[in-house]
Amino acid sequence: MSLNILLVDDECVMRSILKKSIEKLDGFNVVGEVDSGEEAIKIFAKLKPEIVILDIEMNGINGVECAKVLVDIDPRVKIIFATAHCEYMMDAFELYAFDYLIKPFKIDRVFKTLEKIKYLTEIEIPKIPNIEEDLMFDRLIIKNKEGISFINTADIVLIQREQGMTVLYLKDGDSIITSEGLGDLEDRLDKRVFFRSHKSYIINLSMINKIYPYGRWTYVVKFKSINQDALLTHEKYEEIKKIFK
Repeated sequence: MSLNILLVDDECVMRSILKKSIEKLDGFNVVGEVDSGEEAIKIFAKLKPEIVILDIEMNGINGVECAKVLVDIDPRVKIIFATAHCEYMMDAFELYAFDYLIKPFKIDRVFKTLEKIKYLTEIEIPKIPNIEEDLMFDRLIIKNKEGISFINTADIVLIQREQGMTVLYLKDGDSIITSEGLGDLEDRLDKRVFFRSHKSYIINLSMINKIYPYGRWTYVVKFKSINQDALLTHEKYEEIKKIFK
């Protein structure tokens, strides 16, 4: 399976060099190239690239602002910044950038980063003790536009904050939207089971299937019952390892 790459750079020569070089690598496919952040945002959802190689200083929206939008569309996308400007590095890694390349760079440096992405090893984690029975009669009351929903907490796989709303993903594939904040819900949930993995996510520890490395300081959490993923910070990953010991 090839990993799809989108090139975003206002320098035509740079895009051409990257494209021709990447085409020599097995397992990678350049699915698109654009010269602005606006164009990248327009075609991102259609092309669905796993990797975006992104310049920062461009006309219109800059690369950092573009990356914020792309990560919001798909938190799993791996962003590689390639720029002549080092002053954006802190902002870039706050967005969980996979790498930050300073121009001029050797093309081998790009290859190493791409190969690292390609060969990321899946991290398997053991099962935790079955605690669903303890939650069988534990219910959470959620206010939403339909009124009030009563949810068995054992059915909650993941809670995500997105676009100003909170979404509860259930193991039957259903989801419930509420305006209640993650902090409020976290306070009402059993902390033996529900874990704040990231500022935008609360996860059910008993529902975790796999954890993948994602960039230098972030991980992706996959679940047993749903296709929706969650993010896990490096600090929280260290906490989870202690829980599963």
